[in-house]
Amino acid sequence: MVAANREMAVYCFDTLVAHYNSEDAPLPAFDEGQHPLFVTWMKVVNGGEPCLRGCIGTLEARYIINGFRDYALTSALRDRRFPPIQAKELPTLECTVSILTDYETANHYLDWEVGKHGLIIEFTDPNNNARRSATYLPEVAAHEGWTREEAIDSLMRKAGYSGHIMESLRKSIRVTRYQSTLFTLTYSDYVSYVRETRGAAPTINGVKHVNH
Repeated sequence: MVAANREMAVYCFDTLVAHYNSEDAPLPAFDEGQHPLFVTWMKVVNGGEPCLRGCIGTLEARYIINGFRDYALTSALRDRRFPPIQAKELPTLECTVSILTDYETANHYLDWEVGKHGLIIEFTDPNNNARRSATYLPEVAAHEGWTREEAIDSLMRKAGYSGHIMESLRKSIRVTRYQSTLFTLTYSDYVSYVRETRGAAPTINGVKHVNH
């Protein structure tokens, strides 16, 4: 099984830096494969708690080199919840790459473990019969301090449901649980990696961006 690793996170930073420089990213230093994957960008300001800046991926298997390239940019620039990440934010960023594994159909909406499983929920909106779905990666519920029921209710809101959440509706949800491997890389660690492996720190339009 392919596990998320540092080289995948480096490639995501490489891809974003190359975008700002209007050039091609260096070739990735990991092997090709086919897996569902996500790219998450967090922003850390003044040593505080990391704040989400973008998170997009695919629940279907994709060739991971193209997948990480595409979702590094999509999550950074086209997550509709946030304005696009600007080059000047790079020193404050950290990137988490996730490879999703072990998809299983849960027996009911509480048949999963906080901190271990990610979730995909699917249900029919009782107000308009629309099919709704949403996902949270395995680390989300634990990071937010949610119970399993709180995570399910939050996912229903994420899916676009705005009505009253009844127990009968929770019981109607189809839940797929999954696990993941992940790797998180800060921009300063990325700079150190690039300097050690390529002999010079990355530059944005000729200007070195290094954490002070």
